[in-house]
Amino acid sequence: MKRFIAEFEEQSFTQIIFPHKNSDWVEYLDEAETNFENIIKEIIKYQKCLVVCADIKDVQRRFEPNKNLFFVEYETNDTWARDCSALCVENGTKIELLDFTFTGWGGKFDASKDNAMSKKISGSYSAKLRSIDLILEGGAIESNGVDTILTTSECVLNKNRNSTLSKEQTTQILKDEFGMSKILYLNHGYLAGDDTDSHVDTLARFVDERTIMYVKCKDKDDEHYRELKLMEEELEAFAKDEGFTLVALPMSSACYFDDERLPATYANFLFINGAILVPTYGVKEDAEALAVFKRIFPTKDIVPINCFTLIKQHGSLHCVTMNFAKGVELI
Repeated sequence: MKRFIAEFEEQSFTQIIFPHKNSDWVEYLDEAETNFENIIKEIIKYQKCLVVCADIKDVQRRFEPNKNLFFVEYETNDTWARDCSALCVENGTKIELLDFTFTGWGGKFDASKDNAMSKKISGSYSAKLRSIDLILEGGAIESNGVDTILTTSECVLNKNRNSTLSKEQTTQILKDEFGMSKILYLNHGYLAGDDTDSHVDTLARFVDERTIMYVKCKDKDDEHYRELKLMEEELEAFAKDEGFTLVALPMSSACYFDDERLPATYANFLFINGAILVPTYGVKEDAEALAVFKRIFPTKDIVPINCFTLIKQHGSLHCVTMNFAKGVELI
């Protein structure tokens, strides 16, 4: 029996790639380093964290010794761990790490080092890594841990990813590799400033086996209103057919940097053991979003992390992290 382990299940550790001078963070590297340090310091209060470093000594000196903090040296192109890290699949009594091909979101950016990362650092993991001949990013798919993957057609079926495959072929590969019987495609929803072709983790997320959190836009004057309304209608149809419950998150007020609207979204939150880290952006909707999380997760710590720096590079909190399931040990 094979299944794609859900992020809300118990985890072993979180993986994160620390920004460096040869990454796109160079223009405001100090600011980015502080943001990543803040994320890591919150994670290690609850569980282990593996930090991938271009210069391990430089990064280690930023932290006090901690039993939950681990480092491995490897220089990446960039720091979007969600999209170039391995994915955890339970296969019988073992966990497999699936290493899909990463091409910088359809060849938009050089990602050769990122694509090679999992193989290069695979000695850090107790589970075996298996390479999959399919272009796929971790932020593009959500699992309920039982039988369903939620994704977007704009990303996974985009011809800049797997141009030789039909929808039917791609869907079958996803079912086979992840052991899931249902692949639900959202055909609507996007965020201005997003480079990923509408990753689902910016729009809608499973928070348990039967519940989906999603971004809802109430402002009819916002450019996102129509597409997010159509996405909501698709999710309502899924909920009716599949027995899901829906929970709405607010759409963030518009955030800008260098006159460009940034992809601020509360859907890009991070599960860790005992807590949920929630991205905030210094806007009025921050408080409303945090209240939703506190209502839905009364037994978990809800930890806000200011992620305005992250969205300057068009991603947020979930995008810069990857969860590894219980049973995958760091060695």
